[in-house]
Amino acid sequence: MPKPIYVLNGPNLNLLGTREPEIYGKQTLDDISGVTAARAKELGLACDFRQSNLEGELVTWVQEAREKASGILMNAGGFSHTSVALLDALQAADVPIIEVHLSNIFRREDYRHHSFVSKAAIGVICGLGAQGYALAIEAMARILNDNTT
Repeated sequence: MPKPIYVLNGPNLNLLGTREPEIYGKQTLDDISGVTAARAKELGLACDFRQSNLEGELVTWVQEAREKASGILMNAGGFSHTSVALLDALQAADVPIIEVHLSNIFRREDYRHHSFVSKAAIGVICGLGAQGYALAIEAMARILNDNTT
């Protein structure tokens, strides 16, 4: 089995299910973790699902992924729009990166229309709610398969 896919989640995502469900949905982060892990397993992959409210911890995990992960799915939450440090770590990661957002950031406030994470990502999935994570796992499986054949 290849190295796991790191699924990294940023600030406030631990509040899913109760925080603005009209925007982010009613599923909790634990629900999303379960669906993501199940889809990864169906595709012969494993995922390491994590969440932090701390920018530095996310940067450390991205740096760790250089050696321990086959790819990164990143929902950096609010850090998507503010963190040059996270961008720098992602650009140095040397693994495929897919950015995920539950909401469509382009239909929201203007400041959410820019994402530093996007500059490091192969692709972006946004606006499809929790389903975006499963779709990102499927896309990552294809990317990893293409890199090994």
